[in-house]
Amino acid sequence: MNDLAIPVTDVAAEVGHIGRVLGAAGIGLEGGGVWAGEAHYLVADGAAAVAALEVAGVRGARVTPALVTPLRADVPGELGRIMSALALAGVVIGAQYSDHDNRKVFVVDDIEHAREVLR
Repeated sequence: MNDLAIPVTDVAAEVGHIGRVLGAAGIGLEGGGVWAGEAHYLVADGAAAVAALEVAGVRGARVTPALVTPLRADVPGELGRIMSALALAGVVIGAQYSDHDNRKVFVVDDIEHAREVLR
């Protein structure tokens, strides 16, 4: 899976447009959100998503491989445990959000190291 990041300023209008463009291209969004002027969405085919957006005039989209890991949402403190383990291991996190299957999505500086930490 891949993190699709797109700069946005007018969230409602731009995310509406992004959603319509990706939907018309048959690209599903498996999770994501918008914060700090950037939309992040989990997609299977990042290259197809960027291409569809570019054709529609949406500029600045970029794709990064994402680490997707289970989250035991019924365990209080689970997110804290995961984040602390990554921090102690020196993993730099650029973004984190949830997908539609109750998993955490991480955009990190070293995906293999982060994967090892969370095993």
